[in-house]
Amino acid sequence: MPERSAPASGPTPPPASEDSLSFASAASRDRFEALVAEAGSVSVDGWDFSWLDGRATEQRPSWGYARAMADRLGRARAALDLQTGGGEVLASAPKLPPVTVATEAWPPNVARATALLHPLGAVVVADEDEPPLPFGDAAFDLVVSRHPVTTWWEEIARVLTPGGTYFSQQVGPASVFELVEYFLGPQPPEVRRARHPDDARAAATAAGLDVVDLRSETLRTEFHDIGAVVYFLRKVVWMVPGFTVERYRRPLAALHRKIEEEGPFPARTARFLIEARKPG
Repeated sequence: MPERSAPASGPTPPPASEDSLSFASAASRDRFEALVAEAGSVSVDGWDFSWLDGRATEQRPSWGYARAMADRLGRARAALDLQTGGGEVLASAPKLPPVTVATEAWPPNVARATALLHPLGAVVVADEDEPPLPFGDAAFDLVVSRHPVTTWWEEIARVLTPGGTYFSQQVGPASVFELVEYFLGPQPPEVRRARHPDDARAAATAAGLDVVDLRSETLRTEFHDIGAVVYFLRKVVWMVPGFTVERYRRPLAALHRKIEEEGPFPARTARFLIEARKPG
């Protein structure tokens, strides 16, 4: 359940009261300790969320990004995948263009993506995700990106060939903020509105690109146990900045009890698809 978005802001709420560490039973307490310990020890390298299978569910957008991306890759001559993570999404395409490059900033993901993508003929470039992109003008006829943290529209326009396309699925505003606000408290309106698709359209247009498709959906996500919450927040570090189990032990214990008594913790996931073309 990938969830790349800008860091949430806002103060950490005061520590929960002592009774937030009370459990319905000794068995409940033992389950909490076991789930938290397991989720705290598993590797969070790469951008593969399969560890959450059976622990959390995420409704997928109707447009099928990976399938649509693969179709475009099959027709491209030179493609760039920005912020590839561990390369998992790019590697899912059955055919890559003759020239395929991926960028990634986080060193563990660079190594993971290199091991996965090099055998497929793709080059992985370690890049800090700050402009300028380390490529020449008009280098690619297709640029893709799934859940980028930041979209550098002017740089994307620069590296696209005339007639080239940027195709991206992105995280929309206030995505999974039910979980964010559980730990950080209410977020200000400007934070909740960040990453709005209308702003993406305006920025693409300002960079000289023509937006040919823009769709958004609000979907449902559920966390079925507290281990899923811990793993998600360890992996998606910008959702609750500075998250550690010890720092948030009391609210985690309270949420564990809530899930046990009321069922899975629900959240709304915001996604939008944008396709923009450079005039040819």
